[in-house]
Parts: sequence; C-alpha cells; structure tokens
Amino acid sequence: MRRVLVLVSALCTAVAVLAVLSSCTWVDPDGDGGRPPGAPTGVTAAAGSATSVHVMWNAVATDQGIGVYEVYRGATKVKEVPGSAHMVDVTMLKPATMYAFTVRARDTDGRLGPPSTQVRATTPTAVAADHSAPTRPGRATGRAVGSRAVQLSWSKATDDRDVVSYDIHQGDTKIHSVGGNQTATVVMGLRPGTRYSFTVRARDAADNVSPATAAVRITTAGTDDGHGTAPTAFRATTHRTDGAYYLDLSWVPPHTDGIVTEYEVHLDGRTATSLVYGGTAPRGRATYSFYLGPDSGVGHRVRIRGRLPDGTWGGFSAERTVTTGAQD
Repeated sequence: MRRVLVLVSALCTAVAVLAVLSSCTWVDPDGDGGRPPGAPTGVTAAAGSATSVHVMWNAVATDQGIGVYEVYRGATKVKEVPGSAHMVDVTMLKPATMYAFTVRARDTDGRLGPPSTQVRATTPTAVAADHSAPTRPGRATGRAVGSRAVQLSWSKATDDRDVVSYDIHQGDTKIHSVGGNQTATVVMGLRPGTRYSFTVRARDAADNVSPATAAVRITTAGTDDGHGTAPTAFRATTHRTDGAYYLDLSWVPPHTDGIVTEYEVHLDGRTATSLVYGGTAPRGRATYSFYLGPDSGVGHRVRIRGRLPDGTWGGFSAERTVTTGAQD
C-alpha cells in the first residue's frame, strides 16, 4: 500500500510539472505561427551635440524582415525608422542632461519584439553664440576587415570649445558616428567585393560641422556581382493620357535587412529620374510612373536600382524595352 501511494505521489508531481511547462509555452497572439523579432544588440548612444544623441544598433535577423525600428527615450517612443536604418539622431534634447535609450524591432507582419539593453548618454553643456566649426580632422586611413567591415582611423580635429563627435560618411550618406574622444572605428554591414569611399567630419556641441577629410577608398574582400541586391520581377509598360505617353514601372524591392527608400531609374543608358520615399517605402511590389513625351512609336530601354543601407547602389534590375503606343 505504501509503494502504491509513493507511485501515485510521483505521478501527480510529474503531471504538475508538465502543467507548469505547458503554461509557459509561447503563444502567438496573431495566430499565424510566427514569432516576434528578437531584441536589437550592440546598441550604443553618444552625444552628437548639446541637443542631440546618436543611437546605433545591429540589424535584427528575422525570416519576415524588419519593417521598422522603434527608438525609446525612457518609456517614450521618440523615433521610428525604416528597417534598413540602424542608427538615428535623437534631437531636441536638453543640454547637460543624461538620457536612457532602448530600441525595439517590429517585423513586416507587425509583431513588436522586446526592448534592447538600455544605454545612456549625457549631452554636453550648451555654448552660447558658437558659430565656429571644428577644423578638418587629420588624414584618414583605413583597411578592409574581411568582406563586410572596414577599420578607419584619423587624427583629432580641434575646436574653440570641444569636438563632441565624428561623423563617417560613405559617399553622400552618413552611415556612422562616434564620440569626440575617438579617432578610430569599425564600420560593419558592408557588401563583399565592393569599393567604398569614406570621409570623416568633426562636430561640436553647437552642431557646427567641419570640412570633410580626403576620401579613403577601400575595397572589401570577396565578390559581389550585384544580383542579390537588384530589384526583381521588374516590369515596364506605357500608357497614353491627355495626348502624352507615360512609362509605368513595377518591381519587387531588393532583399536587404531593411527597406530601400531610394531608387534610380535609367532610361536608354542614362539616369532619367530618382525616386525617394519620404514616408513609408513599399515592402511588397512597388510602382512608379513618369512622363515620356507625345510621340508614338518611340522605343526605350529601362532598368532600375536601389540605394542600399550602406550608402552604395545595389545591382540593376533586368532591362526592359518598351515602345510608346505599342500597348494602345
């Protein structure tokens, strides 16, 4: 009898444990079987001026793709940036004040992931009537670190007060920022086998920015034919409205770790127009239409490419040919 009671007690304990484990199982609130994205890692925050802080983080990998990143100051959401961006300047802050930031990722299905580790930054004291920019940083140098990163270094700039931060640009795009006490950094998230051109600028507490250094040109290791970064399913047709012909384009954005917000359309071998989405860029099929002219029977060749998060242009789509009036 005692042995039976022991067995029954053990069985009840096992059932209770299974019940607890079952109650801890993750349940998808959307009912579509997907999980929310993870918390962003590598989050840093550094004062960019007396009234701004530069926040950066690593891209979050997810099968659904990241739609937006949400940046919080304390419990308040202060910025929302496209999934292609991994940094943002939080502005309109108070001088000489410490702030705490976290970042959350929301995937393209709308699921919001957990917050990152909290990071802190203190803005410097404001300076009155400072209109003098820092000097140009000294000669910048760099080298590739494998296929997806480069290491950059430069000499200090000087300012009549203090240099608060250094901005790193790839071409015309600001892609990185570090504190004013740093003279070296590693830029990640680049493409293999790609030639880059970097410059460095110094910034003071009043947001005065120095001239740029001479460009540092570096080619990452490996190969990249651009096919993986080209828009796909590209289509081109024409239509006639009010006595003129228009070119109608549609495509699927290139696969990146975020959303491409800028495109360049090439017509007959030349850049015809650029398209920049100021709001939310398309995540699925995108469309665009522009004026060609009044004449029918005119043939054109067209293709398109997008600017990637690293500041470079991705590969071109397949080229299509159209003739005005042919679809009428």
